[in-house]
Amino acid sequence: MNAVIESDLMADLFIGRQPIYDEKLNVVAYELLFRSGEANAANVTDGDSATTDVLLNAITEIGIEQLVGGHRAFINLTHNHVLQMAEKPFHEIKDRLVLEVLEDIKAEQSVVDAITSLAKKGFKIALDDFIYDESLQPLVDIADIIKIDLMALSREGLDEQVKILKDGNRKLLAEKVETEEEYEHCKQLGFNYFQGYYFSKPQIIKGQKLPANKLAAMELLSKLQDPDSSIEDLVTTISHDITMSVRVLRYLNSAQFGMGKEVESIQKAILMLGRNTIRNLANLVAMSKVEGKPHELIITSMVRARMAENIANRIDSDKDTSFTTGLLSIIDSLMNQDMETLTNSLPLPENIKTALLHHEGELGKILKCVLSYELGDWDNAIYGDLTVDEIRDSYLDAIEWATRSATLLH
Repeated sequence: MNAVIESDLMADLFIGRQPIYDEKLNVVAYELLFRSGEANAANVTDGDSATTDVLLNAITEIGIEQLVGGHRAFINLTHNHVLQMAEKPFHEIKDRLVLEVLEDIKAEQSVVDAITSLAKKGFKIALDDFIYDESLQPLVDIADIIKIDLMALSREGLDEQVKILKDGNRKLLAEKVETEEEYEHCKQLGFNYFQGYYFSKPQIIKGQKLPANKLAAMELLSKLQDPDSSIEDLVTTISHDITMSVRVLRYLNSAQFGMGKEVESIQKAILMLGRNTIRNLANLVAMSKVEGKPHELIITSMVRARMAENIANRIDSDKDTSFTTGLLSIIDSLMNQDMETLTNSLPLPENIKTALLHHEGELGKILKCVLSYELGDWDNAIYGDLTVDEIRDSYLDAIEWATRSATLLH
């Protein structure tokens, strides 16, 4: 029954993808385009909303890797998104994005400052449908790539724009190339990249949107994992979610946690127990809030997390990170998405990603031991010099802890 309900809640989503080529016609990137359905047309009524949809669909829902492989993704930014991205950029995928500043954005100081900030953080900046005007020179000075719309200019106008804009540092991209003649002319002018119907029309990629409760959990997990967040950010994230705040404090004040005195606030809890301990408890609550999944799945994640923590403690490794790795090892089953898409959607440290995807590194070996013990694969349920009894005791303690703790987190 749950599977049927969950399927009904899944909504189709669409995104357009058009390749960008170099002068040898090798694909170097894809522009990601807003699409509201299977028709190959944008039908944009709200630019901010369209950009939000593309970002969410590309990063959270479908995944950058699935959309562009090893290439970069060009994404349009409206005026509002330029300012918002500068405040809270997608640090974890900055090497995968080219941020396109739309043609109607003026070089006002707030915009120039925001784009400069994004460039300094490592993002590539492109100017979309660009026609040079002296007032736009501050944007030109920042840009890595300038996209020129062939349909907006005469042949003479195009030649003049290239003379003004071409230099040894920034690249020129000819867009809306529709004929071989236009392609050859742009090559002669020295364009570096090419895009248009002459090469390929946008392809529509169809995916499925996470149900609201899963999307909310993913957004919450993403905030909790953000390496750039401060203690104040963590307090705000947990405290603003009333259910999470109540469950975390209830667990901390339970007899089994043994605090000795009541903890009245998340801020006090962090000061007493540390940021990582509270974050892992919050991670657990966020995952337990996903509806339409058997409660046993959360128990499994808790057992894995605790056992990984126990093993880490025995080998003098990072207990908190090991706990997080075990906890997130069921996230693909929880969200009904592949692990690679999900790990790319969360700002996780590289060692946790590698452990979850490939069972490599110290964390990966711990996780492999935990999963092998769970499956009864005794040949692989080993870790270094730990004895069979030590690994068994790590598992039995995890079972006991998960059983006692589960009721307190609901």
